[in-house]
Amino acid sequence: MSQATLNLSRARHSLAPWARITGLAGCALLTLGPVIWTVSTSLRTPAESFDLPPRIIPTDPTVDSYRGVFEQLDVWLLALNSTLVTALIAVGQMITAGLAGYAFARLEFRFKKPLFGLVLATMMVPLQVTIVPVFLVLKSMGLTDTLLGLIIPAFPTAFGTFLMRQYFLGMPKDLGEAAMLDGCGPWRTFRSVYAPLAAPGLAIVGVLAFNYHWNEFFRPLILETSAQNYTLPLGLVSLQGNLGTGSISVVLAGVVLSMIPAVAVFVVGQRPLREGITSAGVNR
Repeated sequence: MSQATLNLSRARHSLAPWARITGLAGCALLTLGPVIWTVSTSLRTPAESFDLPPRIIPTDPTVDSYRGVFEQLDVWLLALNSTLVTALIAVGQMITAGLAGYAFARLEFRFKKPLFGLVLATMMVPLQVTIVPVFLVLKSMGLTDTLLGLIIPAFPTAFGTFLMRQYFLGMPKDLGEAAMLDGCGPWRTFRSVYAPLAAPGLAIVGVLAFNYHWNEFFRPLILETSAQNYTLPLGLVSLQGNLGTGSISVVLAGVVLSMIPAVAVFVVGQRPLREGITSAGVNR
């Protein structure tokens, strides 16, 4: 190999990390740009909200927009409703996904494959298609305009079931067989052997469920009519009247407040997410 070829190869290897870093930095800027602009605009006065060209750093930062959100909305009630609904849905999906995933992965029963295919097929059905039947069922049960009407129908999760099935399939069968030899039944084997090992996978289901349902708007819009049962995304709609007065900073302040819990849960749940993905890959 000639010296020129060696030099060219070394130059490529030295540039490769910088090219990756530059590409990742560009993607991060595109992703975080709207978030940065939202936070920045929420700290501006209404007069500065529509400055052209827009400024990233406000000339006179103020928290008056956040005060305006608390004056116009019962933020604590909305946050309490959202926390209650989202937390119970996340726990419910962790339970149902764990049980269903274990059943499809480790138990043998008739029509297991067709049933699992049917579960996966539900992922292709849009929520807008099923909302009317769900509404009619909830109405017949007296659960419309209640928080339970938001919580209970969200317990089944096709994606969570698929995720946990794949997770359990990656675990050694010897663990379950040893438990069976010790006299454990299917429930005891799941509870004492497989469930503790599946904790990272269940954490993935919980974190994803929390982030999705915290920002959910469509189902609360259809199922809730009383302001006392509104979740935070639905309550923020009442801030849109500020757009007519040019106070876009008040609207974006509400958006920033609604983002804080979801971001906090994601940051706290990053470690279980990494562990779950890594251990699933190692098991494979």
